[in-house]
Formats: sequence, structure tokens, C-alpha cells
Amino acid sequence: MLKAKRFNLEGKHLGDVDLPEMPFGARPNGHVVWESVRNYLGNQRAGTAATKTRSTVSGGGKKPWRQKGTGRARAGTIRSPLWVGGATVFGPQPRSYFRAMPKKMRRLALVSALSQRAQDGNVAVVDRFSFETPRTRTVAAFLSAAGLEGRKVCFVTDRADSLAIRSCRNIPGVAVLCRESLNIYDLVKADVIVFTDDALKGVAEAYGS
Repeated sequence: MLKAKRFNLEGKHLGDVDLPEMPFGARPNGHVVWESVRNYLGNQRAGTAATKTRSTVSGGGKKPWRQKGTGRARAGTIRSPLWVGGATVFGPQPRSYFRAMPKKMRRLALVSALSQRAQDGNVAVVDRFSFETPRTRTVAAFLSAAGLEGRKVCFVTDRADSLAIRSCRNIPGVAVLCRESLNIYDLVKADVIVFTDDALKGVAEAYGS
């Protein structure tokens, strides 16, 4: 049974907790994780990059000089891709980077990422992570006391909490996610994942079967 350290908001170690077999005890599938990260990043792209081809660049309607007799190479337009100010060959055009991925593969990727972090000892638990007012100093003190200072930490809460997000946003490498918003990219990017008690129960219920 995998274990994780449990802290309070002051960073005091309260003991260890047993992590549920699922989703923390599965055999990680690295290729599916890679596929999922690639799909996630691709689906974030707007796909609006565009360059002008010979049919869209303005000007060049007149032949710059006659075909023969000048001693120069024949030319039909000043907007040839070979000329300065000319069109672009094979440049990017608007397109969709969306890639579909089966639901079971997305689920396997999340389970693999969570399991890998747990098996590496990079999963922790905090009894609560709520604030009456935004308190960046409190979060910084917790990271220092828990030995997580300078590492990329992803806090996972049971519900969306704007105060928690505002408390962490000025600390480099620290992010806050609602458990329903878990995504493969943030899990892979983080060095350590810190769950609240409620979030850990919710994740175990959602991915336990």
C-alpha cells in the first residue's frame, strides 16, 4: 500500500495516509501519457497562423520586363517567392490541431500520471486548503515547512476556490486545480501533487472503479 505524508496548513507533519490502490497503484503507461499530453497541447492551439501565397499577396499583376532581349532571367511577376516582398511557399495556413482521444485512454493517462507520482513519493495531502482572504504568505510558509519550496507544486482542491488560486498565483511554479479540472498536462508538469482530504476522497471515488 502506497503512503503519502499528510500536513496541516502550517506545514506540520500529521502522519502518513494510505493512498487508494486506484488511481495511485496502477502500472504507469508512459506512451499513453505522452499521447494525452500531445493531444492536450494540440487542442489548446488556435490554429490561426497564416502566410500569403501567390494568390493572396497584393501587386505583381504586371510583367516586370519583356520576355526576351534584356539579358535578364525571364520574370512574370515581382511577387514571385524568389523575390524580396514576394509570396511564401508552403507557409502555415489556418488549420485545426484538434485530435480526438478515446475516453478510456484519457482516463488511463490520468491514472498513469497519478500512479507515477505516488510511486515516486511525490504525492502529499493537506488537511485543508481554504482561506478567508488571499494569503500568499501562508502558502509560502507551508511550502517551506513541508520541504516543497522551490519545487513545482500542484494543489488539488475538492471545489473551485478563487481565494486559494489568488493565494498561489504569485508563487512561481505553484498552481491550484479543482479535482474536476484535473488534466494530464498539469499533472505531468508538477513535481509534487498535494491533495486536500476531500479532494483525495473525490478522486478515489471517481477513478477507483
